[in-house]
Amino acid sequence: MAEPSNGIFTVDISAGLEKIPISAISSISNEAPATFFYISHIQYLGKYQLDPPPGCDCVGPCSDSQKCACVMKNGGKIPFRKTGGLIEEKPLIYECGPSCKYPPTCRNRVGQHGISFRLQVFKTTSMGWGVRSLDFIPTGRFVCEYIGELLDNEDAQERDNDEYLFLIGNNYYDVSRWDNLQKTIPSLRNGPGEEEENFFAVDALKCGNLARFINHSCTPNLFTQNVLYDHDNKGMPHIMLFACEDIQPLEPLAYDYNYTIDGVHDSEGNIKKKRCLCGSVECSGWLY
Repeated sequence: MAEPSNGIFTVDISAGLEKIPISAISSISNEAPATFFYISHIQYLGKYQLDPPPGCDCVGPCSDSQKCACVMKNGGKIPFRKTGGLIEEKPLIYECGPSCKYPPTCRNRVGQHGISFRLQVFKTTSMGWGVRSLDFIPTGRFVCEYIGELLDNEDAQERDNDEYLFLIGNNYYDVSRWDNLQKTIPSLRNGPGEEEENFFAVDALKCGNLARFINHSCTPNLFTQNVLYDHDNKGMPHIMLFACEDIQPLEPLAYDYNYTIDGVHDSEGNIKKKRCLCGSVECSGWLY
């Protein structure tokens, strides 16, 4: 892609950290994205030393079998198709991890492999910066992870700017969303465990990846999926973004931020309000 005659173009905002360059373009102003430190993996707090989980002993490709310990964590079925697409949204997915015997080509490793489509940060006319794909993305395919600093509730409360805070590990038992689907996952059948008593958040304000630029929509084309692979702490899942419909090239990417009206407060406890500018026919008019 050539540099536009008006505006600016950056070849790779990840500076080589992603296996596929992440370009950025503004054709409506001579403006670059705000400076931040690009990282390609979650930055864990030093006080949290997370051990890799026990892995499966499969010597061949993992399959829907009671012989695979990772498949059993998922309720007895691999959640991904052979093409790499997610079969259905679930409260929690366990991918094969670093202790598993079978190589990285295992079908049960998807999100941990990172970005596989050409994604671009671009300046929108009304919603600041956004993200789009230069490729067609089929339904169910992994797009990217929401990456930043992992904070506990105490540290998160001390952050003055909460615009890039993503609360995690708090929606496994949402009956309206999952019905009884969580009961198919052994680790969720008995309700919240001790590791879920402490709340965590991912903050992408100072350091993060391109996901920090993905906008909200009341009719999103992405959904968020809790995934564990490098540790077993359900309070700290990876937030992976998958396509919930076929996404055409240059179509803006968006997911539902899932705010509640009058549910966001400032540091003094006052209710914060923000209008939604997604433009969807189903738009509620307010982000929160």
